[in-house]
Amino acid sequence: MNSTVASPIRVLIADDSLLMREALRRVVESSPSLEVCGMARNGLEAIERVHALQPDVVTLDIEMPLLDGIEALKQIMKDSPRPVIMVSSHTHHGAELTLQALSIGAFDYLPKSEAGQALDPRRLRHELVEKIEAAAYSPLGRLHNPARAGASEKFRQQEHFRVAPEVIAIGTSTGGPKALQEIIPELPADLPAPIIVVQHMPEGFTGPFADRLNKISQLRVREAEHGDVVERGKVYVAPAGKQLAVQRELPAPSGSNSNIVISLSDDATGLLHKPSVDMMMLSVTEVFGRYSMGIILTGMGNDGLLGMTAIANAGGITIGQDQSTSTVYGMPRACAENGVLQIIAPLQEIPEQILQALRYHTKDQKPEPSLSARAAAQGMSG
Repeated sequence: MNSTVASPIRVLIADDSLLMREALRRVVESSPSLEVCGMARNGLEAIERVHALQPDVVTLDIEMPLLDGIEALKQIMKDSPRPVIMVSSHTHHGAELTLQALSIGAFDYLPKSEAGQALDPRRLRHELVEKIEAAAYSPLGRLHNPARAGASEKFRQQEHFRVAPEVIAIGTSTGGPKALQEIIPELPADLPAPIIVVQHMPEGFTGPFADRLNKISQLRVREAEHGDVVERGKVYVAPAGKQLAVQRELPAPSGSNSNIVISLSDDATGLLHKPSVDMMMLSVTEVFGRYSMGIILTGMGNDGLLGMTAIANAGGITIGQDQSTSTVYGMPRACAENGVLQIIAPLQEIPEQILQALRYHTKDQKPEPSLSARAAAQGMSG
């Protein structure tokens, strides 16, 4: 009887600090599924050893001598693309550098410290091992090592939507910055619905990320603030470290035709993530009901399953990113396997799905009345 044992995931560690290289080596080798195949002290060595050792995953510091991590990453992704995890103090305090690394093609990032303090070793081990394993099984990792390829999901698509949504709720984690930069800029400035986004990120990252999205989009994108009125044509990015919910406020704010506002809190309800996709989507469902649209994108874990389930049960629209275009097919998979998705689509088709669901009209066409307008009309007729 033959038995096949999966080969360990081979990791190259690149960092200019001997102490950090050793710390990362101990973390990696603490997992039986991982092994360190080599070390590099600078960007030039990292490039050379990627070519020589062909690792499955690379951890790469940003600030290194001779050639920094950003330039090394560019070269690796050009000559020998594979999953790269940025591990640096700069990935927490220098959000712009991290976002640049992600736009170049980095798989994910992990800060060495948080609020000036070294990360708890147990947390470092859990997060780094989890991200290395996810990287090895990502589409780029599977391309490099086809033996790790998994079965793809079945595609399902509903041709006609029952109602036009009045809010779009998007949840994502690993791979989300790139995915959102392929969705939001494709949408028109007069989109007849607001978009609320939960992107798992460390504190200090969501503001620069929202600014980056705003610069490349027709829609107005901003980091959400407590009390923001939810308006059409705007994108609200939940701030890291806060829970975001929408709520109906009575009476409506003066001079506004909307009484739906954003509420931010430090709610510690035992949820793993802050902000939580589930909390945001559950509140969206409570306020908008069947006029909700939920979109779950690439990410690890299952945050969003409860929220997407609630939207589906309310009669709203649910869309999940497909496996082939997901950096990590975790959050969409959880929703797909639990049968709460109406549509499973590749990333590049999601903007068109949004426009179709909204029955998007150009400015010379008459749009459908809003939920608030319908409610007012019903009140007058009653």
